[in-house]
Amino acid sequence: MFKKILIANRGEIAVRIIRACQEMGIATVAVYSEADASARHTWLADESVLIGASPPGDSYLCADRIIASAQQLNCDAIHPGYGFLAENAAFAAAVAQAGLTFIGPSAEAIRLMGAKTTARATMQAAGLPVVPGYQASNLDADLLTAAAQLGFPLLVKATAGGGGKGMRLVKTAEELPDALQSARREALNAFGDDTVYLEKLIENAHHIEFQVFGDQFGNALHLFERECSVQRRHQKILEETPSPLLDDELRARMGAAAVNAVQAIGYVNAGTLEFLVDEQRNFYFLEMNTRLQVEHPITELITGIDLVQTQLRVAAGEPLPFRQADLTQRGHAIECRIYAEDPANNFLPAVGKVWHIAEPTGPNVRVDSGITSGDEVTLYYDPLIAKLAVLAADRAAAIRKLDWALSQYIILGEVITNLSFLRDLLAHAAFQAGETPIDFIEKHFTAWQAPDVMPSDLALVVAAVAESLNQPALVASAARADRAPGDPYSPWQNLTGWRATG
Repeated sequence: MFKKILIANRGEIAVRIIRACQEMGIATVAVYSEADASARHTWLADESVLIGASPPGDSYLCADRIIASAQQLNCDAIHPGYGFLAENAAFAAAVAQAGLTFIGPSAEAIRLMGAKTTARATMQAAGLPVVPGYQASNLDADLLTAAAQLGFPLLVKATAGGGGKGMRLVKTAEELPDALQSARREALNAFGDDTVYLEKLIENAHHIEFQVFGDQFGNALHLFERECSVQRRHQKILEETPSPLLDDELRARMGAAAVNAVQAIGYVNAGTLEFLVDEQRNFYFLEMNTRLQVEHPITELITGIDLVQTQLRVAAGEPLPFRQADLTQRGHAIECRIYAEDPANNFLPAVGKVWHIAEPTGPNVRVDSGITSGDEVTLYYDPLIAKLAVLAADRAAAIRKLDWALSQYIILGEVITNLSFLRDLLAHAAFQAGETPIDFIEKHFTAWQAPDVMPSDLALVVAAVAESLNQPALVASAARADRAPGDPYSPWQNLTGWRATG
């Protein structure tokens, strides 16, 4: 087993990996940018090293600096987490060339599944159904001809895309030329590759993903599904397992297809096969994420398996410590992502200082967070504050439990959060009925506004007392209040006989 691991990431996933390593007696090294100098992951790790300025291109995306730091500090391996360099084949290859272990799949597997068109062709060859589309040419004329044959609506998608970047919904032929150009521009800026392809839009589809694992001995299995259909801006915001859409027969067929895909490419370590399921319950391969997923906690809750520790064991050359027959789903788990963002304003990020955080606690209530009181959500990184996950006996109980946990979550500061939005989402009748296609938010929450909540009398009293405790020596006369620091109109500045003891 490894003795020391460098974590090439930040935030809640870096914290998650550090804690898994601590349980296994493995030393950890955290890397950080100037913006993260006092971040939680830097002081939880055994060692930490500054790798550059705040922008990711000057720090967390600097592969050479990260690898050099791992070598200088005598690390055995590098865990990439997710995002940044996690699905960068060149980085995985460079880690191996440096004599270190990359905790993830091979560079070849990342490269094969990283380009969506290549992944589609590979999965078709393995017998998996794929969404009807066109990828034979990147010329506008060919794409226009193919679109007419596919029919509308359809999607223009970046070959190297992810997170909704380089994706455009096209409803008519007249919209297609502009969509191609704008998708290419965005893809080039985001991924350095402007290649696009076409994919038929599966309307009212559900987004279902299967957690998979492979080891170096040819063993492969899945750890069931996650329903990830509730999304905003093509990015997931709430996930649950089991999926309310799947029955045992469909779950078995999709799971078998996912395992078949792992075996077809000789995949090793953790990964995720993503599918779309249409209204007729046909499923189609969408893409493969060659890394650990953000929403892995709910799989851990229903299976009782630590996925990060399993990653470490497989990367160290051990066989998978369980078989498919050993795995069962227990209860129902739901996770929501708590963001510093404004749901009433197209979910725009809301940066700023976090003055105080109080997280909910209780049996089977889990919070994964990289932010503590006093931290700042900056414009440099994803505005994720935390992931809140719960486990209960069934879906209805899990919804109630998650709503309660959200009601206990306190985040004070300059940032706007999506806490109220998440509670309204859970309360919606369509969500409670499990009717959550991927356009769920667009259908039901386009006009959502934050509730206008007045502070309680108790909150006002506490604020007044806090104000009094924070004031310097009070002046003796209201006539001199304008000379005192603070609010000259505050009653706490006036000693003319007014008292708070009535």
